[in-house]
Amino acid sequence: MTLPARMRFGIFLAPFHRVGENPTLGFERNLELIQWLDRLGYDEAWIGEHHSAGWETIASPELFIATAAERTRHIKLGTGVVSLPYHHPLMVANRIVQLDHLTRGRVLFGVGPGALVTDAIMLGIEPTRQRPMMDESLATIMRLFTDPTPLTYESDWFRLKDATLHLRPFTNPHPPLAVASMESPSGPLAAGRYGAAILSLAVTGGQRGQVDLKKMWAIAEDEAAKHGKTMNRADWRLVVPVHIAETREEAIEDVRRGAANQAYEYGEAALGRKVAWDGPPERLVDHMVQSGGWIVGSPDDLCAAIERFDAATDGFGALLINAHEWANREKILKSYELIARYVMPRYQGSLVGIQDSYRRSVEHSAEISTKRTAALERAHQTFEQREAPTPA
Repeated sequence: MTLPARMRFGIFLAPFHRVGENPTLGFERNLELIQWLDRLGYDEAWIGEHHSAGWETIASPELFIATAAERTRHIKLGTGVVSLPYHHPLMVANRIVQLDHLTRGRVLFGVGPGALVTDAIMLGIEPTRQRPMMDESLATIMRLFTDPTPLTYESDWFRLKDATLHLRPFTNPHPPLAVASMESPSGPLAAGRYGAAILSLAVTGGQRGQVDLKKMWAIAEDEAAKHGKTMNRADWRLVVPVHIAETREEAIEDVRRGAANQAYEYGEAALGRKVAWDGPPERLVDHMVQSGGWIVGSPDDLCAAIERFDAATDGFGALLINAHEWANREKILKSYELIARYVMPRYQGSLVGIQDSYRRSVEHSAEISTKRTAALERAHQTFEQREAPTPA
């Protein structure tokens, strides 16, 4: 096994809210979930940016993070991700630095080109230009983060004149950077250029089938070497759809309707992503579990999946659950609790001393029992001798 001594756990919160529900209450559920994760000891929560298609309702991850930071104590909060082509890079840099100060270094800076074509169209951006625009913006932001010298730069979509950040980052040299990666090599290339973390969003399959995660990492490492950077597997985060219950059968029944609703009503109807299943919608979850596309089952099933991901990557550092509302509120919160109780400890070293202590006790239980019996007998004898009548 090539996993780190302490693997990190968190969520990737798009979020996904079914059309027809109260959006204000949806925000409150999202905030409640992050507070719950903070109490359970999760490490990270990444918040998305979307502007269309109805389901993913957070337009500003920065605003959401500022609110969540006030309601939590320990969990780190990441932009998952800022769609760089949609914003002036100086404004992005200023917002992230301000969050870095407000959170005392708990903010993580995730970037991407923008996931929804409908967002880009509304902004008048040609979708084929999104990735080059992201690269140009990211280069500018990193320059602003790391060099206080005034920058003058002219692009075909933004301008800077003697630009600097008058508020320098709280975190030295800047908040941790992560780049979203789906199926193309553009994400790993961008990550390699800066030695940044990778947020792998298509771990369990993409439009062209199973993504070769080892190849994606190799692309990032090769690009990093060209730029004098080093990639760190401990920073590699895999984003995976997960729901856990006491048993696999219970978990599958929990999400049978909700998972199908999201797949067909949002993924297929709104985004045009054809569901790779020709059977009845209510059997979709069974198919996805059998094919490994979704991790729906018991804590042991999630542990087995982590071992598979370890083999498929040669080592990664964090598992992010692709947060959804496939089940009711109580079952969703229980799923995260079961992961915290029975999965996280196995991969964070917190059971080593306890298990070793228990093993030693079991191995020497007969000897311990004998000594305990002797000690009790000795105590009784001492008491009896003390209470015995003194001879006349």
